[in-house]
Amino acid sequence: MIERHDTVVIGGGQAGLATGYYLQQHDQDFVILDASNRVGDAWRARWDSLRVFTPARYSSLPGMDVPGTQYAFPTKDEVADYLETYAQRFDLPVELGVRVDGLERSGDGLLVTAGDRRIEADNVVVAMASYQIPTVPDFAAELSDDIVQLHTSDYRNPDQLQDGGVLVVGAGNSGAEIALDVAGASRLGAHEHETWLSGRDVGHVPFHIDSWVGRHLGVPFVMGVLFHRIFTTGTLIGRRIRPKVLSQGGPLVRTKPSDLAAAGVERVPRTTGVRDGRPVVGDDDVLDVENVIWCTGFRPDFSWIDLPIFDGKEQPKEPVHVRGVVPDEPGLYFVGLFFLYAMTSGLFTGVGRDAEYVVDHLTSTTRQQPPRPSDTGSVDGLPQQS
Repeated sequence: MIERHDTVVIGGGQAGLATGYYLQQHDQDFVILDASNRVGDAWRARWDSLRVFTPARYSSLPGMDVPGTQYAFPTKDEVADYLETYAQRFDLPVELGVRVDGLERSGDGLLVTAGDRRIEADNVVVAMASYQIPTVPDFAAELSDDIVQLHTSDYRNPDQLQDGGVLVVGAGNSGAEIALDVAGASRLGAHEHETWLSGRDVGHVPFHIDSWVGRHLGVPFVMGVLFHRIFTTGTLIGRRIRPKVLSQGGPLVRTKPSDLAAAGVERVPRTTGVRDGRPVVGDDDVLDVENVIWCTGFRPDFSWIDLPIFDGKEQPKEPVHVRGVVPDEPGLYFVGLFFLYAMTSGLFTGVGRDAEYVVDHLTSTTRQQPPRPSDTGSVDGLPQQS
């Protein structure tokens, strides 16, 4: 039996909920499908000490502010509870425990499959982040069996580690924060962990985000102007830096090199291989560690989409779109991808704007197609590296 909705939103995280909010404002018939058992579970499953990098004033979805003071940095559980409350407050039609495994063309519309369910729709919004499949280098399998290995997606707290040295691979925001978490536990005497952070220097914002300067000048400029309005696919500078940001990630936001040094975290070059079961950093240095935490990023997985919308020049193949609108497949949209339109597209700050743009196009009676990606330099979907 085939179900029918005007619009199907795939993903019930912040991108899907923001899309649902605007669809509801336009009085649309839609459903939001999410594989989790509870709204916000993607946040609940992250490491215990995680807080968002943007204060509450920049961490809200349209129509409802995050509880608490505007300068607080919500914890991952506070974000999860906020998303759950958001869905309840606006009575968004979220169906949980539904894993979509197929999307294809069906006549003039689209067909979504989820197990035995078949849903036809005029429009489908894929509201999923670029961070889906954890990635580790192939040589990880060569590490000795007595080394505890965790990926960012599995790490919760230092209690998962065995006593001894810890190598955190990947020096982006996740790696730096986890290295501080591990080193902090060691300094408090809860564990014995000499900690190394492996990877290139990605740079850092030149202020502390929770200082007076950060609150009143730095964060408003970086999040509200630089990352939100200047570094976009609509500006020349945004199009120029976008490939680098997509492949290498952005600067450290909360953590500073001095914070790492003060915590006793030692910086080492990139991890390049394995020798005698131990990791090699740089050209030839072997680290005798008992734990390795891979903060090496994720890759997207859109293999379940059976439509000719992918850029074959990249591996894995990525959807081609302009601001979330797929030019060659009417009715198909994306929201939530990293740098979909701006550097804030993967953050609360920008996901609401992207969702509003997509829904405005979806509900337009004319549905004018945007310029082709080749005309604007905008082809989206590449994963961020930690």
